[in-house]
Amino acid sequence: MCIRDRYQRRVHGKMADAFTMQHFNAGDVVIREGDQGNSFYIIEEGFAEARKRNKQGKEEVVLEYKEGDYFGELALLRNEPRAATIAAKTPLNVFVLDRDAFARILGPLDELLRRNAEKYKKFL
Repeated sequence: MCIRDRYQRRVHGKMADAFTMQHFNAGDVVIREGDQGNSFYIIEEGFAEARKRNKQGKEEVVLEYKEGDYFGELALLRNEPRAATIAAKTPLNVFVLDRDAFARILGPLDELLRRNAEKYKKFL
């Protein structure tokens, strides 16, 4: 096995060890707008939606998520409360990184994640 392959296996193993898996049923709230954010989520299977309260206090769907999409990074990047409520539309399996693992593993991607966060601007 070449050095690159050994390195990739070691890195992938460390990353896999940092993630936990959580399951949510359809309708379950994964994160709630205004709560403290301590985790980052990647959808392994299922669908979710982001909801924000409008001026009348009614929740509106502002984004939908599918397999491979991620959420929860804004609260971690900005050290702010959750910007939206995320709820499962279907049975939902997500990979979860806590705040420390997020910083350790995805820290080098900080600038990319911040740029990608621009897609949320019209909802915040």
